[in-house]
Amino acid sequence: MLEEVERWLARRSWSVADRPLERILAAKRSTRVSVVLPALNEEATVGDIVAVIRRELMSESVPLVDELVVIDSGSTDRTAEVAAAAGARVVARDAILPRIPAVPGKGEVLWRSLMVTSGDVVCFVDADLRDFSADFVTGIVGPLLTDPDVDFVKAMYDRPLGDTPGQGGRVTELVARPLLNLHWPQLAGFVQPLGGEYAARRSLLERLPFPVGYGVELGLLVDALHTVGLDALAQVDVGVRKHRHQDGQALGRMAAAIYRTAQLRLSRGHLVRPWLTQFERGEAGFTPRTYAVDTEERPPMAEITEYARRRVA
Repeated sequence: MLEEVERWLARRSWSVADRPLERILAAKRSTRVSVVLPALNEEATVGDIVAVIRRELMSESVPLVDELVVIDSGSTDRTAEVAAAAGARVVARDAILPRIPAVPGKGEVLWRSLMVTSGDVVCFVDADLRDFSADFVTGIVGPLLTDPDVDFVKAMYDRPLGDTPGQGGRVTELVARPLLNLHWPQLAGFVQPLGGEYAARRSLLERLPFPVGYGVELGLLVDALHTVGLDALAQVDVGVRKHRHQDGQALGRMAAAIYRTAQLRLSRGHLVRPWLTQFERGEAGFTPRTYAVDTEERPPMAEITEYARRRVA
């Protein structure tokens, strides 16, 4: 590990207990905090997450979060209804920036969320978390409120796979961590580089391009490094993350998108073929299924006309 990264780990890696809630609230002052949950068919979990945030972080005694928005990216279940009943403002992905046709993907939703939120600090939380704790929000928002030199904070945690501790994050260990260590060794200290829980200053997020799909977390992390430098990045231990795990083929598609995102950042010249073929066993044997790898990226939100007009208004 680079000496620079060892120093960074000592300076910019914390535990949620390092910043008591009272200290965070005292430092908040007039800073507005937005929490965004990107959601697609998460009716089983999104309501509980919203309820915890509303109860523990949006009360008169604990006014940490100013707005809580669920961006529904085309759910076919009761995600929107459950989230609204729990107290979130629910916005349909396709209703945001209708001039620009929406494409499927988590990054697309996160990018559009900047248009319908107003917080100086924007906190992203995945909507499939189980046994959700408010520490996931306070942990990553805290450094942004108490340390003006920090611009981007990722949560770190243990990720059990079923009942086995420490075995989650398979794409992280097999794809993202090798890529970062080999090509961006300054980022080798991040425990969960692909984690979906992170917070950043709007002033940074609006300057970054957003990969539309699974590559968004790696893309934002790499681009944040290049934009503000390693010392403006941080991570906070929030405990244990329990969530719905995807099957092996879905993980393969995720891995391909992440590799593609990395490859785009390594070279704007020759690009690898953006397709992934996987195999499914059927009655006649193995059948190939070919999927397009997410390659589109949205420009920095600061370059979008509607966003610029909103800021002036």
